[in-house]
Amino acid sequence: MSSANPETPRPPAGRAGMKKELPERFRDYRHVWVFIELERGQVHPVSFELLGEGRKLADKLGVQLAGAVLGPPGEATQNAVAEAFAYGADLVYLVEAPLLADYRNEPFAKAMTDLVDTYKPEILLLGATTLGRDLAGSVATTLLTGLTADCTELDVDADGSLAATRPTFGGSLLCTIYTLNYRPQMATVRPRVMPMPQRADRAIGRVIAHKLSLAEDEIVTKVLGFLPDSQSGTANLAYADVVVAGGLGLGGAENLQLVKSLARAIGAEFGCSRPLVQKGWMPADRQIGQTGKTIRPKLYIAAGISGAIQHRVGVEGADLIVAINTDPNAPIFDFAHLGIVTDAVRFLPALIEAFTRRLSPHSRDKLAS
Repeated sequence: MSSANPETPRPPAGRAGMKKELPERFRDYRHVWVFIELERGQVHPVSFELLGEGRKLADKLGVQLAGAVLGPPGEATQNAVAEAFAYGADLVYLVEAPLLADYRNEPFAKAMTDLVDTYKPEILLLGATTLGRDLAGSVATTLLTGLTADCTELDVDADGSLAATRPTFGGSLLCTIYTLNYRPQMATVRPRVMPMPQRADRAIGRVIAHKLSLAEDEIVTKVLGFLPDSQSGTANLAYADVVVAGGLGLGGAENLQLVKSLARAIGAEFGCSRPLVQKGWMPADRQIGQTGKTIRPKLYIAAGISGAIQHRVGVEGADLIVAINTDPNAPIFDFAHLGIVTDAVRFLPALIEAFTRRLSPHSRDKLAS
């Protein structure tokens, strides 16, 4: 559940018996930081989501919210600084260096650990992206602190300790983890787990610049070129407004065509539950759930999905969840807003037909193809 040893699982009956006295060397650690992920000139939206969540934590603790921006000198990095303030940061720590033009673990980990050692945050949040996960593990290991990965909820308790909740035991349980005796308290959160806060145009506030003490010849990894993933962008589940997904209740891979047809009819993205990926019925980039994509659509239609906790934590942020399942006791009906107890294989064609009748002839022909 962590990348470093100091993490302490929370016992069922509170934190009785666990050491609460923070070592003297950590008592001047204050404030909440969010790593502003900047890659190839773009800020990842999860950074803004974390600023919204960090704002809540900082307000509860009565401390400041800071963004940590690492990047090359130039417009993209300065825009990231401005956006951090627009999404609620009180100040920004900035490391600008040509070595940070492309993500490499060594210079980014060095920059972040130097920032932490110098300015001492009590909480550090990062996105659980490919970049963020790689960086977080290295930073936590170097600082010898705890890291709770893939959190679904963050809070602070009466003592001011970060309470980081994440699924465990294959997604069958939720566990709240405390890092009581070490600082900073670190956590990663996947995109779309937290709501996007409102952006407000604000003047750029206090920016603390910090120099990266590293030379190119000290870095083992070299960037020779960049080849974008040919599959990148094919599945935009995380930021889709409408998503239709299928599960084992569909009975067979051939019935996934019904899910795809409904998605096309209503202009939605399509996905599936984990067992379908394990069976090879759909690619991994279409998986929804704790080990797949987390989504927050306006409408989510789940056809033949039982709704185990692994799937639930990936979809419960949706505004409206419509579940179609033959089992009236399926777990998905515990959190769906609208439940339809019927066979999805029989029901989906009728739903597709109803939506198709509302389409233009051109759109109807496109759907048929």
